[in-house]
Amino acid sequence: MRTHNLGYPRIGSQRELKRACENFWEGKIDKKQLFEVGQQQRFNNWQIQMDAGIDLIPCNDFSFYDQILDLIVMFEVIPERFKTLNEKLNPLELYFALSRGYQNGEIDVTAMEMTKWFDTNYHYIVPEFEANQTFKLQYDGIVKSYKEAKEYGVKNPKPVIVGPLSFLKLGKSKGQHFEIKALISNLLPVYIELIGKLSNEGVQYLQIDEPFLCTSLSIEEQSMYRYVLTELFNSFPDVHFILATYFGSITHNKYIIAQLPQCTLHVDLVRCPEQLDDILTIIPDNVNLSLGIVDGRNIWKNDFEKSLKIINKAVEKLGEKRLMLAPSCSLLHVPYDLDMETNEKDLPAVIKRWMAFAKQKLIETVTLSRLSSKNPFDFANDLSVLIKNTEDISTRNNSELVHDALVQLRLKEISEKDLEREKPYSIRHELQQQLLNLSLFPTTTIGSFPQTTKVRGLRAKLKKRQITPVEYDQQVEDAIKDAIRWQEEIGLDVLVHGEFERNDMVEYFGEQLKGFAFTQNGWVQSYGSRCVKPPVIYGDVSRPLPMTVKWIVFAQSLTSKPMKGMLTGPVTILQWSFVRDDQPRSETAMQIALAIRDEVLDLERAGINIIQVDEPAIREGLPLRKTDWQEYLDWAVKAFKLSVAGAQPRTQIHTHMCYSEFNDIIEAIAAMDADVITIETSRSQMELLDAFAHFKYPNDIGPGVYDIHSPRVPSIDEIVNLLEKATNVIPYKQIWVNPDCGLKTRGWDETRRAIGNMVEAANKMRIKFINI
Repeated sequence: MRTHNLGYPRIGSQRELKRACENFWEGKIDKKQLFEVGQQQRFNNWQIQMDAGIDLIPCNDFSFYDQILDLIVMFEVIPERFKTLNEKLNPLELYFALSRGYQNGEIDVTAMEMTKWFDTNYHYIVPEFEANQTFKLQYDGIVKSYKEAKEYGVKNPKPVIVGPLSFLKLGKSKGQHFEIKALISNLLPVYIELIGKLSNEGVQYLQIDEPFLCTSLSIEEQSMYRYVLTELFNSFPDVHFILATYFGSITHNKYIIAQLPQCTLHVDLVRCPEQLDDILTIIPDNVNLSLGIVDGRNIWKNDFEKSLKIINKAVEKLGEKRLMLAPSCSLLHVPYDLDMETNEKDLPAVIKRWMAFAKQKLIETVTLSRLSSKNPFDFANDLSVLIKNTEDISTRNNSELVHDALVQLRLKEISEKDLEREKPYSIRHELQQQLLNLSLFPTTTIGSFPQTTKVRGLRAKLKKRQITPVEYDQQVEDAIKDAIRWQEEIGLDVLVHGEFERNDMVEYFGEQLKGFAFTQNGWVQSYGSRCVKPPVIYGDVSRPLPMTVKWIVFAQSLTSKPMKGMLTGPVTILQWSFVRDDQPRSETAMQIALAIRDEVLDLERAGINIIQVDEPAIREGLPLRKTDWQEYLDWAVKAFKLSVAGAQPRTQIHTHMCYSEFNDIIEAIAAMDADVITIETSRSQMELLDAFAHFKYPNDIGPGVYDIHSPRVPSIDEIVNLLEKATNVIPYKQIWVNPDCGLKTRGWDETRRAIGNMVEAANKMRIKFINI
């Protein structure tokens, strides 16, 4: 049974690409040096996959920033505002300007919008389409990648490209309203031209990613898929197409499956193993099947016995020759190599034996192919591999580390009363205003301030025991003092302590909760050069001790202005961790919510009157099909409410969400009943606020006015303009003024200037509205 891989992590085992990109942006290396790092990462990835024995190895799964941005540039879908930069920037500079914005002298161009890649924590650049959008094959980078892989020694490089309909559906219409799918007649010929070039080079296998086949499609969209796939696949009989779907089931689109032209259909049997029965019934005789049997989204070891039962079911129906094995999706979403984890303190050996990273998942895929064969390569060796796998799975299932009877008991005792605030928002708002006495357009930030080299170095020195805990605390206190002094000088209304003691908004809390383990090198790309190291939730979650009270209380002691306590919410901790897969995600979320609830109450008892519980990932967790949304939203909202509902009415609860389209879930957001919600809106030019206007959102809203994912500094007038747009859809008395997100990744110089402009803009708005 042949094996293939859908995609591989591209940042490098030691985040080499991240550092190279950031050095290029800072002018420390040139384009040639950056390209050399990129090439080395591609070579490393191909070699790892060759060594593992993968038959079809992907090429063109590498990107310097984002795979959708690559297509935007390749098809010349450049927004009009960037056209002035064409003559001023070389192609690479323009590429990064699209994703990061550009500001130089009089030229000031905002970056393209980013949003989440389906229900993952990866962010892609959103294509912007005009009603008369044209497409042109600007360059043939995919062809070059294929030739490079062949020259390196990859026997059957498999180019990977997001399909035309998914590319369109990932974008947004700009200007006059129109149906984006109407652009397919302009886009399809460009895809045919591109595939023609690949065919001329001798490409035998080509992976077309169409994840939207796992979503609910209208009858018209289903017909369009049938037409487009037939046109593409039948135009190139010498190319074997692998139609890749992932993150959900495709069986609700049976009409498309039943009429597929000759190809191999890849399905995600980790997320939806139950879809196999239907697929085996409806799959046409001319279509082969790729079984996504190894989890590309999580780090748990594959259960060979369970997987072999699924594989054998497919073999009985289709035979080995019509089947391929692969991970469920691209391995972009998991870390590089478990063998790099050598710190048993953070990742005990007993837990490590339950896990597999990208490199190990390749080996699992090849091993399953061999184990499922009628002619095993080495019976004695294969039997020992299977026995060891069974032992590892059994050890995890029965481990006392995983199960905590007290946590389970507390979970059972949750009542409806535990989910509701004591008073409705209207009464809470009055009590909070009496206590806080905030002005119109109150200003604040989302929580974190720049994590400078010095600040990051403090944690490294503490870990290496180069400084004592007392010395570490003193230097963190000094950073907090400086931050508070600056916030007071600049005139912010609600202050934050800066989070200098925190490594990551999820990892920091996981380190203080039971049921979590950690990695040294488990980095995963979030967007561009931004990488995160998700903790591993392996068991029942509880909070042994207060996690943030010490630092927040210290910060409040330095100022008479209100200080926000900063916490990460249960759904975000769940989404941004590698989560245990032996119980429902909803149950794990409620365990985390109880831990956060304890922290909220401790902060309140310590005199903190504003507490922010961030939930930037709440929309990210939505299942791909709308019919499955309500079940998820019910428990996600319940988890948030459980974490904050114990707070007194006078305690103001904030939450933060970013990179979300809110229209479809606005009722669920309102049901969370946070006193203040802050959201990302600057890249969309306040378009995301339309949902709150149409729904008449009752509570306060802080629409982000400063895009912190771009190095450019917004002017006072630009921020005023954004706030004026906000007042057109939201009552001005409900509006807060804040950046889009935390400022951890920014530098202090740009942060000071941008927040200074933000405060001045708020002052202008107060003058305008004070007498209304």
